Amino acid sequence: MFKYIVKRILISIIIIFGVTFITYSLFRLMPDNYVYNKFAAQSATNPNWEEQAARVEHLYGLDLNVVSGYFHWLGSALKGDFGYSFIDGAAVTQKIKDSLPVSFIMSLIVTILQIAIALPLGIKAAVNQYGPTDYITTVFTMLGISLPSFFFSGIMIKVFAVDLGWFDPSLGLQSGNFTGNGWELFWNQAWHLVLPIFVSTVLSLGGLMRYTRTNMLEVLSADYIRTARAKGVKKRNIIYKHAFKNTAIPLVTMFSGILASLFCGSMIIEQIFGIQGIGYQSYTATTQGDIPFVMAYNTFIALLTVIGIFISDILYAIVDPRVKLGN
Repeated sequence: MFKYIVKRILISIIIIFGVTFITYSLFRLMPDNYVYNKFAAQSATNPNWEEQAARVEHLYGLDLNVVSGYFHWLGSALKGDFGYSFIDGAAVTQKIKDSLPVSFIMSLIVTILQIAIALPLGIKAAVNQYGPTDYITTVFTMLGISLPSFFFSGIMIKVFAVDLGWFDPSLGLQSGNFTGNGWELFWNQAWHLVLPIFVSTVLSLGGLMRYTRTNMLEVLSADYIRTARAKGVKKRNIIYKHAFKNTAIPLVTMFSGILASLFCGSMIIEQIFGIQGIGYQSYTATTQGDIPFVMAYNTFIALLTVIGIFISDILYAIVDPRVKLGN
């Protein structure tokens, strides 16, 4: 086990280096120079804008080639210094800390609802194959997978915010004329999170329900399940004690990405509903070439992803005792 853990840690470090280098290279290869453009926009009032732009580029190693620039960034990142945002000049780490809580709360609630709804429905559909429950679940699954998030969000805003007026305004975390604090502020913000959480939950259910149903059907057709039925084992025990236990093995793979998803936010949903979480900030930073923020954000997500995969491998050994973690 110890050798396996050390090996996985070394591989994870290499993966993080690879991800950050590729991300940095892609941004450096973009045709536009966002630092230059930012200062050029001030040319009418700032005669020294070219000198200031050159100084910023030198500070962040953007005047170096891609490889040298990456190691310049890496040296600072290893010290915990991810620099300052090109957009507003705020410290990148502080921007991430400020925007992370709302995205985490949304993602955590969506994940809990997704598991609590999708797993039972997927099992129910498999047990009652070709029955009404199965057909309804299949239709719902296809809708969840097929509907674009921006389209479904638009429909929900039109119905519940515009027509019914339940969420007015539909953008932002609180009402425009709200001046309360304490619990009043909490409930006002919580109410404005209902619609984006509902949209995210509905759109995320389809994949997990289909995955659960497919694996459950495969397990229910196994020989040992037929043997258990022939011996008169209760149907509930067959489903939840024998079948679902083996269905959980492939589900572990799907759950390996949950850790990262809890912290990465949703770019499209947060953008549509005007929620300035980490997804909203990363979208803005990507479109405006904010290299310091994007690099810090992607490094954070890459780290969470490799940790999630590592935890997933450990869970394999817990769920299935036949799995041995070795060399």
